[in-house]
Amino acid sequence: MKKTSARRVTWRTLLALGGAAALSVPLAGAAAGASRTTGEGGRAGGCVVVYFDLGETLVHTAKDNSMRYMPGAARYLRALRARHIPVGLITNVPSSWGSTDAERAAELKKVIDKDWADPTPFAWSDFGDRIFTPRTEAERKPAPALWKRAKSASGRCRLVYQAETPDEVRASRSLGYLAYQATRPKWPTYLPVPVITALAHLPSWNATGVKER
Repeated sequence: MKKTSARRVTWRTLLALGGAAALSVPLAGAAAGASRTTGEGGRAGGCVVVYFDLGETLVHTAKDNSMRYMPGAARYLRALRARHIPVGLITNVPSSWGSTDAERAAELKKVIDKDWADPTPFAWSDFGDRIFTPRTEAERKPAPALWKRAKSASGRCRLVYQAETPDEVRASRSLGYLAYQATRPKWPTYLPVPVITALAHLPSWNATGVKER
C-alpha cells in the first residue's frame, strides 16, 4: 500500500471508529503520523496509553469458572507490545483485596491465574503498575474515580479506554478518553492498532490545553 493510501485509510478509520471522541483530536496530525512506527508509546511526537476493562473485554469466564483470553485479545496485546504502546487495566475488584493498587492487583493476579485455562499465559507484565482498582466500594465503575486516577498517572499522554459495556464507554469518554466499545458483532473486536499508532504520534498537550512541540 502506498503511503498516501495508508494515510487515507487511517483518516477514515479515525472518523468511523472513534466517533465523537476521535473528532476531538487534530486528525491532520494523526494521518500524517500513521505510517511511522511507534517507540515508547509514540513519545517522539506525543504519547498514548491504552486502558482496558478486564472481564469479558480481555478475559472470558466460562460456565465452569475457567478463564481464557477473549478471542483475539492475546494477538491484539502482542500488536500493541510490538509498537511499544503502554497498556493498563481499569477494573472493578473488591476493595477489601488490599489497601493499595499494587496489593489489589496482586490478589487479582492470583484469582485469574488460579483458574486460567488458556495455553497462552495472561500478559501481566505488559500492564506493569498501570492496574487501577477501587480503594472503596464507592470508587467502583462507572463512578469516575478510577478513570481520573489513571488519567492523572498518565501525564500528558492521550488516553484510550476499551470495554464491552456501553455505560463504561460513555463514562470514560466524558472524562477525555477516546473510548471504544469492544467485542461488538460486525465491528473490529478492538480499536484498530493503526488508529492507536496515529494517536501516539499526535503532539502532547499540557495542562492548559496548549499544544507542545
